[in-house]
Amino acid sequence: MKPLTIHTCKLTDEQASALLTALEARHWKPRTVPYARYAFESDKTNIVFYESGKLVVQGKGTEEFVEFVLEPEILKEVKLGYETILNPELLLPRIGVDESGKGDFFGPLCIAGVYVNEKVIAAWKDAGIRDSKNISSDKKISDLAELIRTTPGCVVDSVVVGNEAYNRLYPKMRSLNRLLAWGHAQVIENLLGKRYQMNPPPVKAISDQFAASKSVIESALKAQGKELPLEQRHKAEEDIAVAAASILARDAFVKGLAKLEKDFSLKLPKGASAAVDAAAKQFVEERGAGELAKISKLHFRTALRAQGLPEPPKTEWRKR
Repeated sequence: MKPLTIHTCKLTDEQASALLTALEARHWKPRTVPYARYAFESDKTNIVFYESGKLVVQGKGTEEFVEFVLEPEILKEVKLGYETILNPELLLPRIGVDESGKGDFFGPLCIAGVYVNEKVIAAWKDAGIRDSKNISSDKKISDLAELIRTTPGCVVDSVVVGNEAYNRLYPKMRSLNRLLAWGHAQVIENLLGKRYQMNPPPVKAISDQFAASKSVIESALKAQGKELPLEQRHKAEEDIAVAAASILARDAFVKGLAKLEKDFSLKLPKGASAAVDAAAKQFVEERGAGELAKISKLHFRTALRAQGLPEPPKTEWRKR
């Protein structure tokens, strides 16, 4: 098992003062770091406590420092290496679901689901599986996706909604949330169709809460899916099952976008930006507005700008 080389946590003012006293007593060397209340270093470890209240411990001595100084002296708790003992729910067999591509003008909408159990989670302990938004390298996404797909005991499924299908479905469903709910529900149904591969059976499914009402996904589920408790929460990607699903979804999106670039011989930037606007305008100039539905999501304002059409006024969102 690889040693811990970085650790982050939040400190109260009282804890921050206690840590400062502990570091000075050990004669750690002070450093200057932007936006930090204080920073110190030893021969193996760097410590930065930011104005935001965030503490970052980094270096070869991280694990030793957390285990023998930070937790017992400052936090007054012991967690490192005992996460699953302190929270047994982390090992429950479950399904995680996530999507990629909803904020990208070009490319498909991809939803993926992953079943994990205790053995799968143990196999990924040092693999670096985390929310795909925190992984900037497409190569790293691809490598992790392959690991997820080939891990014994892990069961996966995905739904890729290509642009032409997306542009047919969106007007019928009348909102992105309904389209996402349909995709999440379909992935859960597909995975439950592979329940015979899951040992033990999943006790719940976890998804990010992307709509104000949790009933959006639940109402899209069919009979089989309604049998499994569905947990929706913000920042669901903190759960390893959802994080793994986010990686599979991102991998499918990246590969789908690359195929479109090859098919149409045009660089298609990710996201929605000035570079995306420029690429969309170039595409329309070269191929015509009628082809835009093959590579993009037409309800984005980018589609109107690319065609030289007026944009409707923006409506201010207000919480009801």
